[in-house]
Amino acid sequence: MKNTAVTFRAAKAKGEKLSMLTAYDYTTAKLIDESGIDGILVGDSLGMVMLGYDSTLPVTMEDMIHHAKCVTRGAKNALVVVDLPFMAYHTVDQAVENAGRLVKEGGAQAVKLEGGVAFHDQIKAIVTASIPVMAHLGLTPQSVNAFGGFKVQGKNVKTAQQILDDARAIEDAGAFAVVLEGVPTLLAKRITEELSIPTIGIGAGDVTDGQILVYQDLLNMYGEMKPKFVRHYAEIGAQMRDAFGRYIADVKSGAFPDNDREGFKMDEAILDELK
Repeated sequence: MKNTAVTFRAAKAKGEKLSMLTAYDYTTAKLIDESGIDGILVGDSLGMVMLGYDSTLPVTMEDMIHHAKCVTRGAKNALVVVDLPFMAYHTVDQAVENAGRLVKEGGAQAVKLEGGVAFHDQIKAIVTASIPVMAHLGLTPQSVNAFGGFKVQGKNVKTAQQILDDARAIEDAGAFAVVLEGVPTLLAKRITEELSIPTIGIGAGDVTDGQILVYQDLLNMYGEMKPKFVRHYAEIGAQMRDAFGRYIADVKSGAFPDNDREGFKMDEAILDELK
């Protein structure tokens, strides 16, 4: 049975930490799901780690729906949350329509959007349409141009107050959880203690109710950048390059395939009957 938004609230009430990872395809989602993860995010980060863009901004609704379908086929237990991409929720009507598409066409159990006070009405309307909403505050990648890059947010009184106000607003609007990305630990602690909904941290210290990472970062498969908050749990990128290199060498040397082990036999007499 799928985890639900209610399960996330219950975990916070019990003091149980929530685990989340991103996934963008069937195979990875299946492996992550079988590992016992609480939630899987089909993030618009796919624009960078799957599609090769330099930001999340070019990602479309069609991209999100396509990858959501792949993930929801592979995940049988985890709550699958799907990002609303840039410019897909800037009016209330647009937000509800596109959230509905992620559920109806992509199979999402919940949607995620970036922003707080300014998107209170959108969150409320989506929740009213019976679609659970996860919010995203702090370093919100869709606002990277406004921020002037990928920078920690909330380090002064003005920006910290804005994030706190945003957190209050999204809870009031009905969000069931909030991702806090790239914010100081003390601010994340204050928000986590004040909100009744779970906080999911990524670069927000150990004080949040749960954690999320991009799986390629966790496995060191996406080597272009390593944020401070990432921990590598395996060197899969290096292992893949090594395996690919050995395969290439075996093909060129004739060592692969081996006819006895990897080939198929037939009666030679059949060849004599061929015209």
